[in-house]
Amino acid sequence: MRNIIDYAAEQADKFQNRRFNAVDSLILAQLSYLNFDGFVPGMPVNEKPVRIAEIAQRENIDSLFRNVRDGDSNRRLFKAVASSPRFRDTQLTFYVNKIDFQAEQQFSAITFLLDDGTVYIAYRGTDATFVGWKEDFNMGFISPVPSQEEGVKYLNAVAGMIPGDLKIGGHSKGGNIAVYSAIKCPRYIQDRITHVFNHDGPGFREEFYQCGEYLNMRERIHKTLPQSSLIGMLLHNQEKYSVVKSNRFWIMQHDPFSWLVESSDFCYVGTVNSSAMFMNTTLNKWISSLDDSKRELFVDTLYQVIQATGATTFYDLTDDWQKKAAAALKAIKGIDEETKIFVLKTIGSIFVLAARNLWDSRSGVNGDRTG
Repeated sequence: MRNIIDYAAEQADKFQNRRFNAVDSLILAQLSYLNFDGFVPGMPVNEKPVRIAEIAQRENIDSLFRNVRDGDSNRRLFKAVASSPRFRDTQLTFYVNKIDFQAEQQFSAITFLLDDGTVYIAYRGTDATFVGWKEDFNMGFISPVPSQEEGVKYLNAVAGMIPGDLKIGGHSKGGNIAVYSAIKCPRYIQDRITHVFNHDGPGFREEFYQCGEYLNMRERIHKTLPQSSLIGMLLHNQEKYSVVKSNRFWIMQHDPFSWLVESSDFCYVGTVNSSAMFMNTTLNKWISSLDDSKRELFVDTLYQVIQATGATTFYDLTDDWQKKAAAALKAIKGIDEETKIFVLKTIGSIFVLAARNLWDSRSGVNGDRTG
């Protein structure tokens, strides 16, 4: 079946002729993972926005895909949107990319100006840096995390410079930031927001859903999940969601390129499969069973071990991996005994849950062997 690359290649209608939908949102959210430094104006800016088709003509186009996960699929997607009548004249501006290791923050966003006169703001999800994943885990005991605050600032700044209706969205952590930004921006900006798209992004701490701003915005929030969603079901979830069919297995379904498209929309199924529901319920119960200090201890200790390797991204771990593994083991030995036992038990419980999930899915316990 078709995916977002096929959809982008086949769609000929401009946004002014056929309105923006969830598939369009996922495509622009996926484009936000590309390295637009040197291609797209930043913020503040005196430069004019640049069209997707113009970027495709640049000689240094390869740098767009450097250190981007699944570079081949991203190249094919960009080639498709650059040729598509629906996407090629979309203008890009206000590209921001920040990584602050000290503040444990990874934040990136970009603004798309659509031919129907509306604006789509895309927040990047977690990239290959360990600091990005650390910030994801920090959501379990810190509210807000730095990237959520940056998301609000970015939305406020863009809304102050560009008139018209706003759509915002993102994939993974980017979807979480989109929802947070829509809830926490001033009311006069909220009134301009028509849609918020959260593509398999984690939820929030329970108290977040009780605030008046969330209640005001919730009908405009559109959440999509794959059948075996793990990331998108983390923490508390009170958003309505639609479930998209994927051609991958378990956590690999988080990959947007695995989401199936039928005609001009996603291929939807009834609900997440029972194996995923079991896994997510168990993980969320496990998260809830730890107080904030224990969650922080677990996350900080794992991050400390990774830092000892000298790696800053997942790609770095493959270089001289034996030396890095030795450094990690040395760091583990240096942890005090009580913390070491707690962390090892916690890791063990996660592996037990994963093994049970795999066994259930293979033995047909969940009644759905596609996820």
